[in-house]
Amino acid sequence: MNGETAAHENPSEPAVVRRDKHGVARLTLNRPRQYNALSLGMMQAIQAELNALAKDTSVRAVILAGAGKGFCAGHDLKELRADTSRAFYQEVFDTCCRMMTTITKLPQPVIAQVHGIATAAGCQLVATCDLAVAAESTRFATPGVNIGLFCSTPMVALSRNVPRKQAMEMLLTGEMIGAPTAAQWGLINHAAPDAELEAAAEQYAQLVIQKSPHVLKIGKRAFYEQCEMGLDEAYRHTAKIMTENMLHRDAAEGIDAFLGKREPQWTEE
Repeated sequence: MNGETAAHENPSEPAVVRRDKHGVARLTLNRPRQYNALSLGMMQAIQAELNALAKDTSVRAVILAGAGKGFCAGHDLKELRADTSRAFYQEVFDTCCRMMTTITKLPQPVIAQVHGIATAAGCQLVATCDLAVAAESTRFATPGVNIGLFCSTPMVALSRNVPRKQAMEMLLTGEMIGAPTAAQWGLINHAAPDAELEAAAEQYAQLVIQKSPHVLKIGKRAFYEQCEMGLDEAYRHTAKIMTENMLHRDAAEGIDAFLGKREPQWTEE
């Protein structure tokens, strides 16, 4: 799927817009009037785009952004009150969890480009992405506790990025934090001046796409795998990964290029 594609919630308003340029796919959440709230339809649209990206070897990196005044305000509360059945709630949260884990398992690095607000499941989305850059004016929160709905699924990604006390501060108080604090706590990589946000996200993407796609794929997978292991198991696992990596053509090419003071020619995969 090259060029521009869109996944629809309804025929008149695409929920997600995709644009590809020079190996970088940009996915833009496109419900600006709702601050890109994650309706079931939008999450299904994101999932469809992620499924397509997983098979697209022409794409080396993905940037996830939001249209309008904010990145993502979390789940669509009006939708959650329109259908109050257990089955619907289960479908919504199962779909959300599947979408988040797909981002983690995607072969390409995913970079969040965040502005305005990223709250609840929107904050979860930022924490789930491999890299994140935010405008300095951006605010983050997991405010479910304020409305009687603890941010339990956002907690999974948040607690794997932010130290325990800081994660609990966000979850228990529901208070907003600014982008500089989010960077200090490890929720994002970098807080950029508002006018330079897109350029900062593109800079990360350009750095990524210069690397071997094969190496990024196995390295990203190994990173998340070892995070869930004990120390001894993690070392055994990554030793096997390193061995397999060394036997791949790109390792030989990269080392020879470095020693020969030339640019490497990576395999296309």
